[in-house]
Amino acid sequence: MAHRSPRPGTRLPLALAAAFTALLGFAAAPAQAATWSSSEPFGSYTTPDGYTLYNNVWGSGAGSQTIRAESASEWEVTADHPATSGVKSYPNAKKVINKPLSALTSLTSSYNVRVPASGAYSTTFDIWDSDYDHEVMLWVNHTGAVGPLGTEQATVTLGGATWKVYKGDNGANQVYSFLRTSDSSAGTVDLLPVLRWIQQRGWWGDETIGDVQFGYEITSSPGGLDFTTRSFRVTGG
Repeated sequence: MAHRSPRPGTRLPLALAAAFTALLGFAAAPAQAATWSSSEPFGSYTTPDGYTLYNNVWGSGAGSQTIRAESASEWEVTADHPATSGVKSYPNAKKVINKPLSALTSLTSSYNVRVPASGAYSTTFDIWDSDYDHEVMLWVNHTGAVGPLGTEQATVTLGGATWKVYKGDNGANQVYSFLRTSDSSAGTVDLLPVLRWIQQRGWWGDETIGDVQFGYEITSSPGGLDFTTRSFRVTGG
């Protein structure tokens, strides 16, 4: 709809003038857009507060995927991967800690996500030592035909949740997978007791903790599915 300005020398009634001004302001306001977006397989973006976001489409047979981000706490992925086996991508946000386990006095993370009811994926923390010899995965929820690497070792209550623990080797590094026994879309995980439990088992030593990543390990999402991070934060370390 066009809006005609009043002729010079005339005045609009006060209420009409206010409405006219509001309409002009609305028309001039730009549509909100993501701070960063990428459809490149390995597109990445570092936020002002030191987090890095990755699109991270790395698996064979992958389809298209786009990541859009306002910050490490507000980002969304639309993924269209075929209904075949094998992980296609792990879009994620990460914070680098770079401290030995013995030097850490606290390390926690909070998350809030919205995930689809179909497809095959897990919502997963991925924590690495600085040499990338050890990988600790914490699955807070999962859907479809996905499963952890290795064999089941124990069921433990650590960091505010109960987990089934699996241990395996992918040929490049050791993998310790903790599968939450009940799915969660929001919560806080105390990561330090989990990392120290692994040390107490003798599976690793006083490792320097490198990346704390959080995102979606997607095997299939045919037709295009949305994965939304409403909040994510790492504290301590």
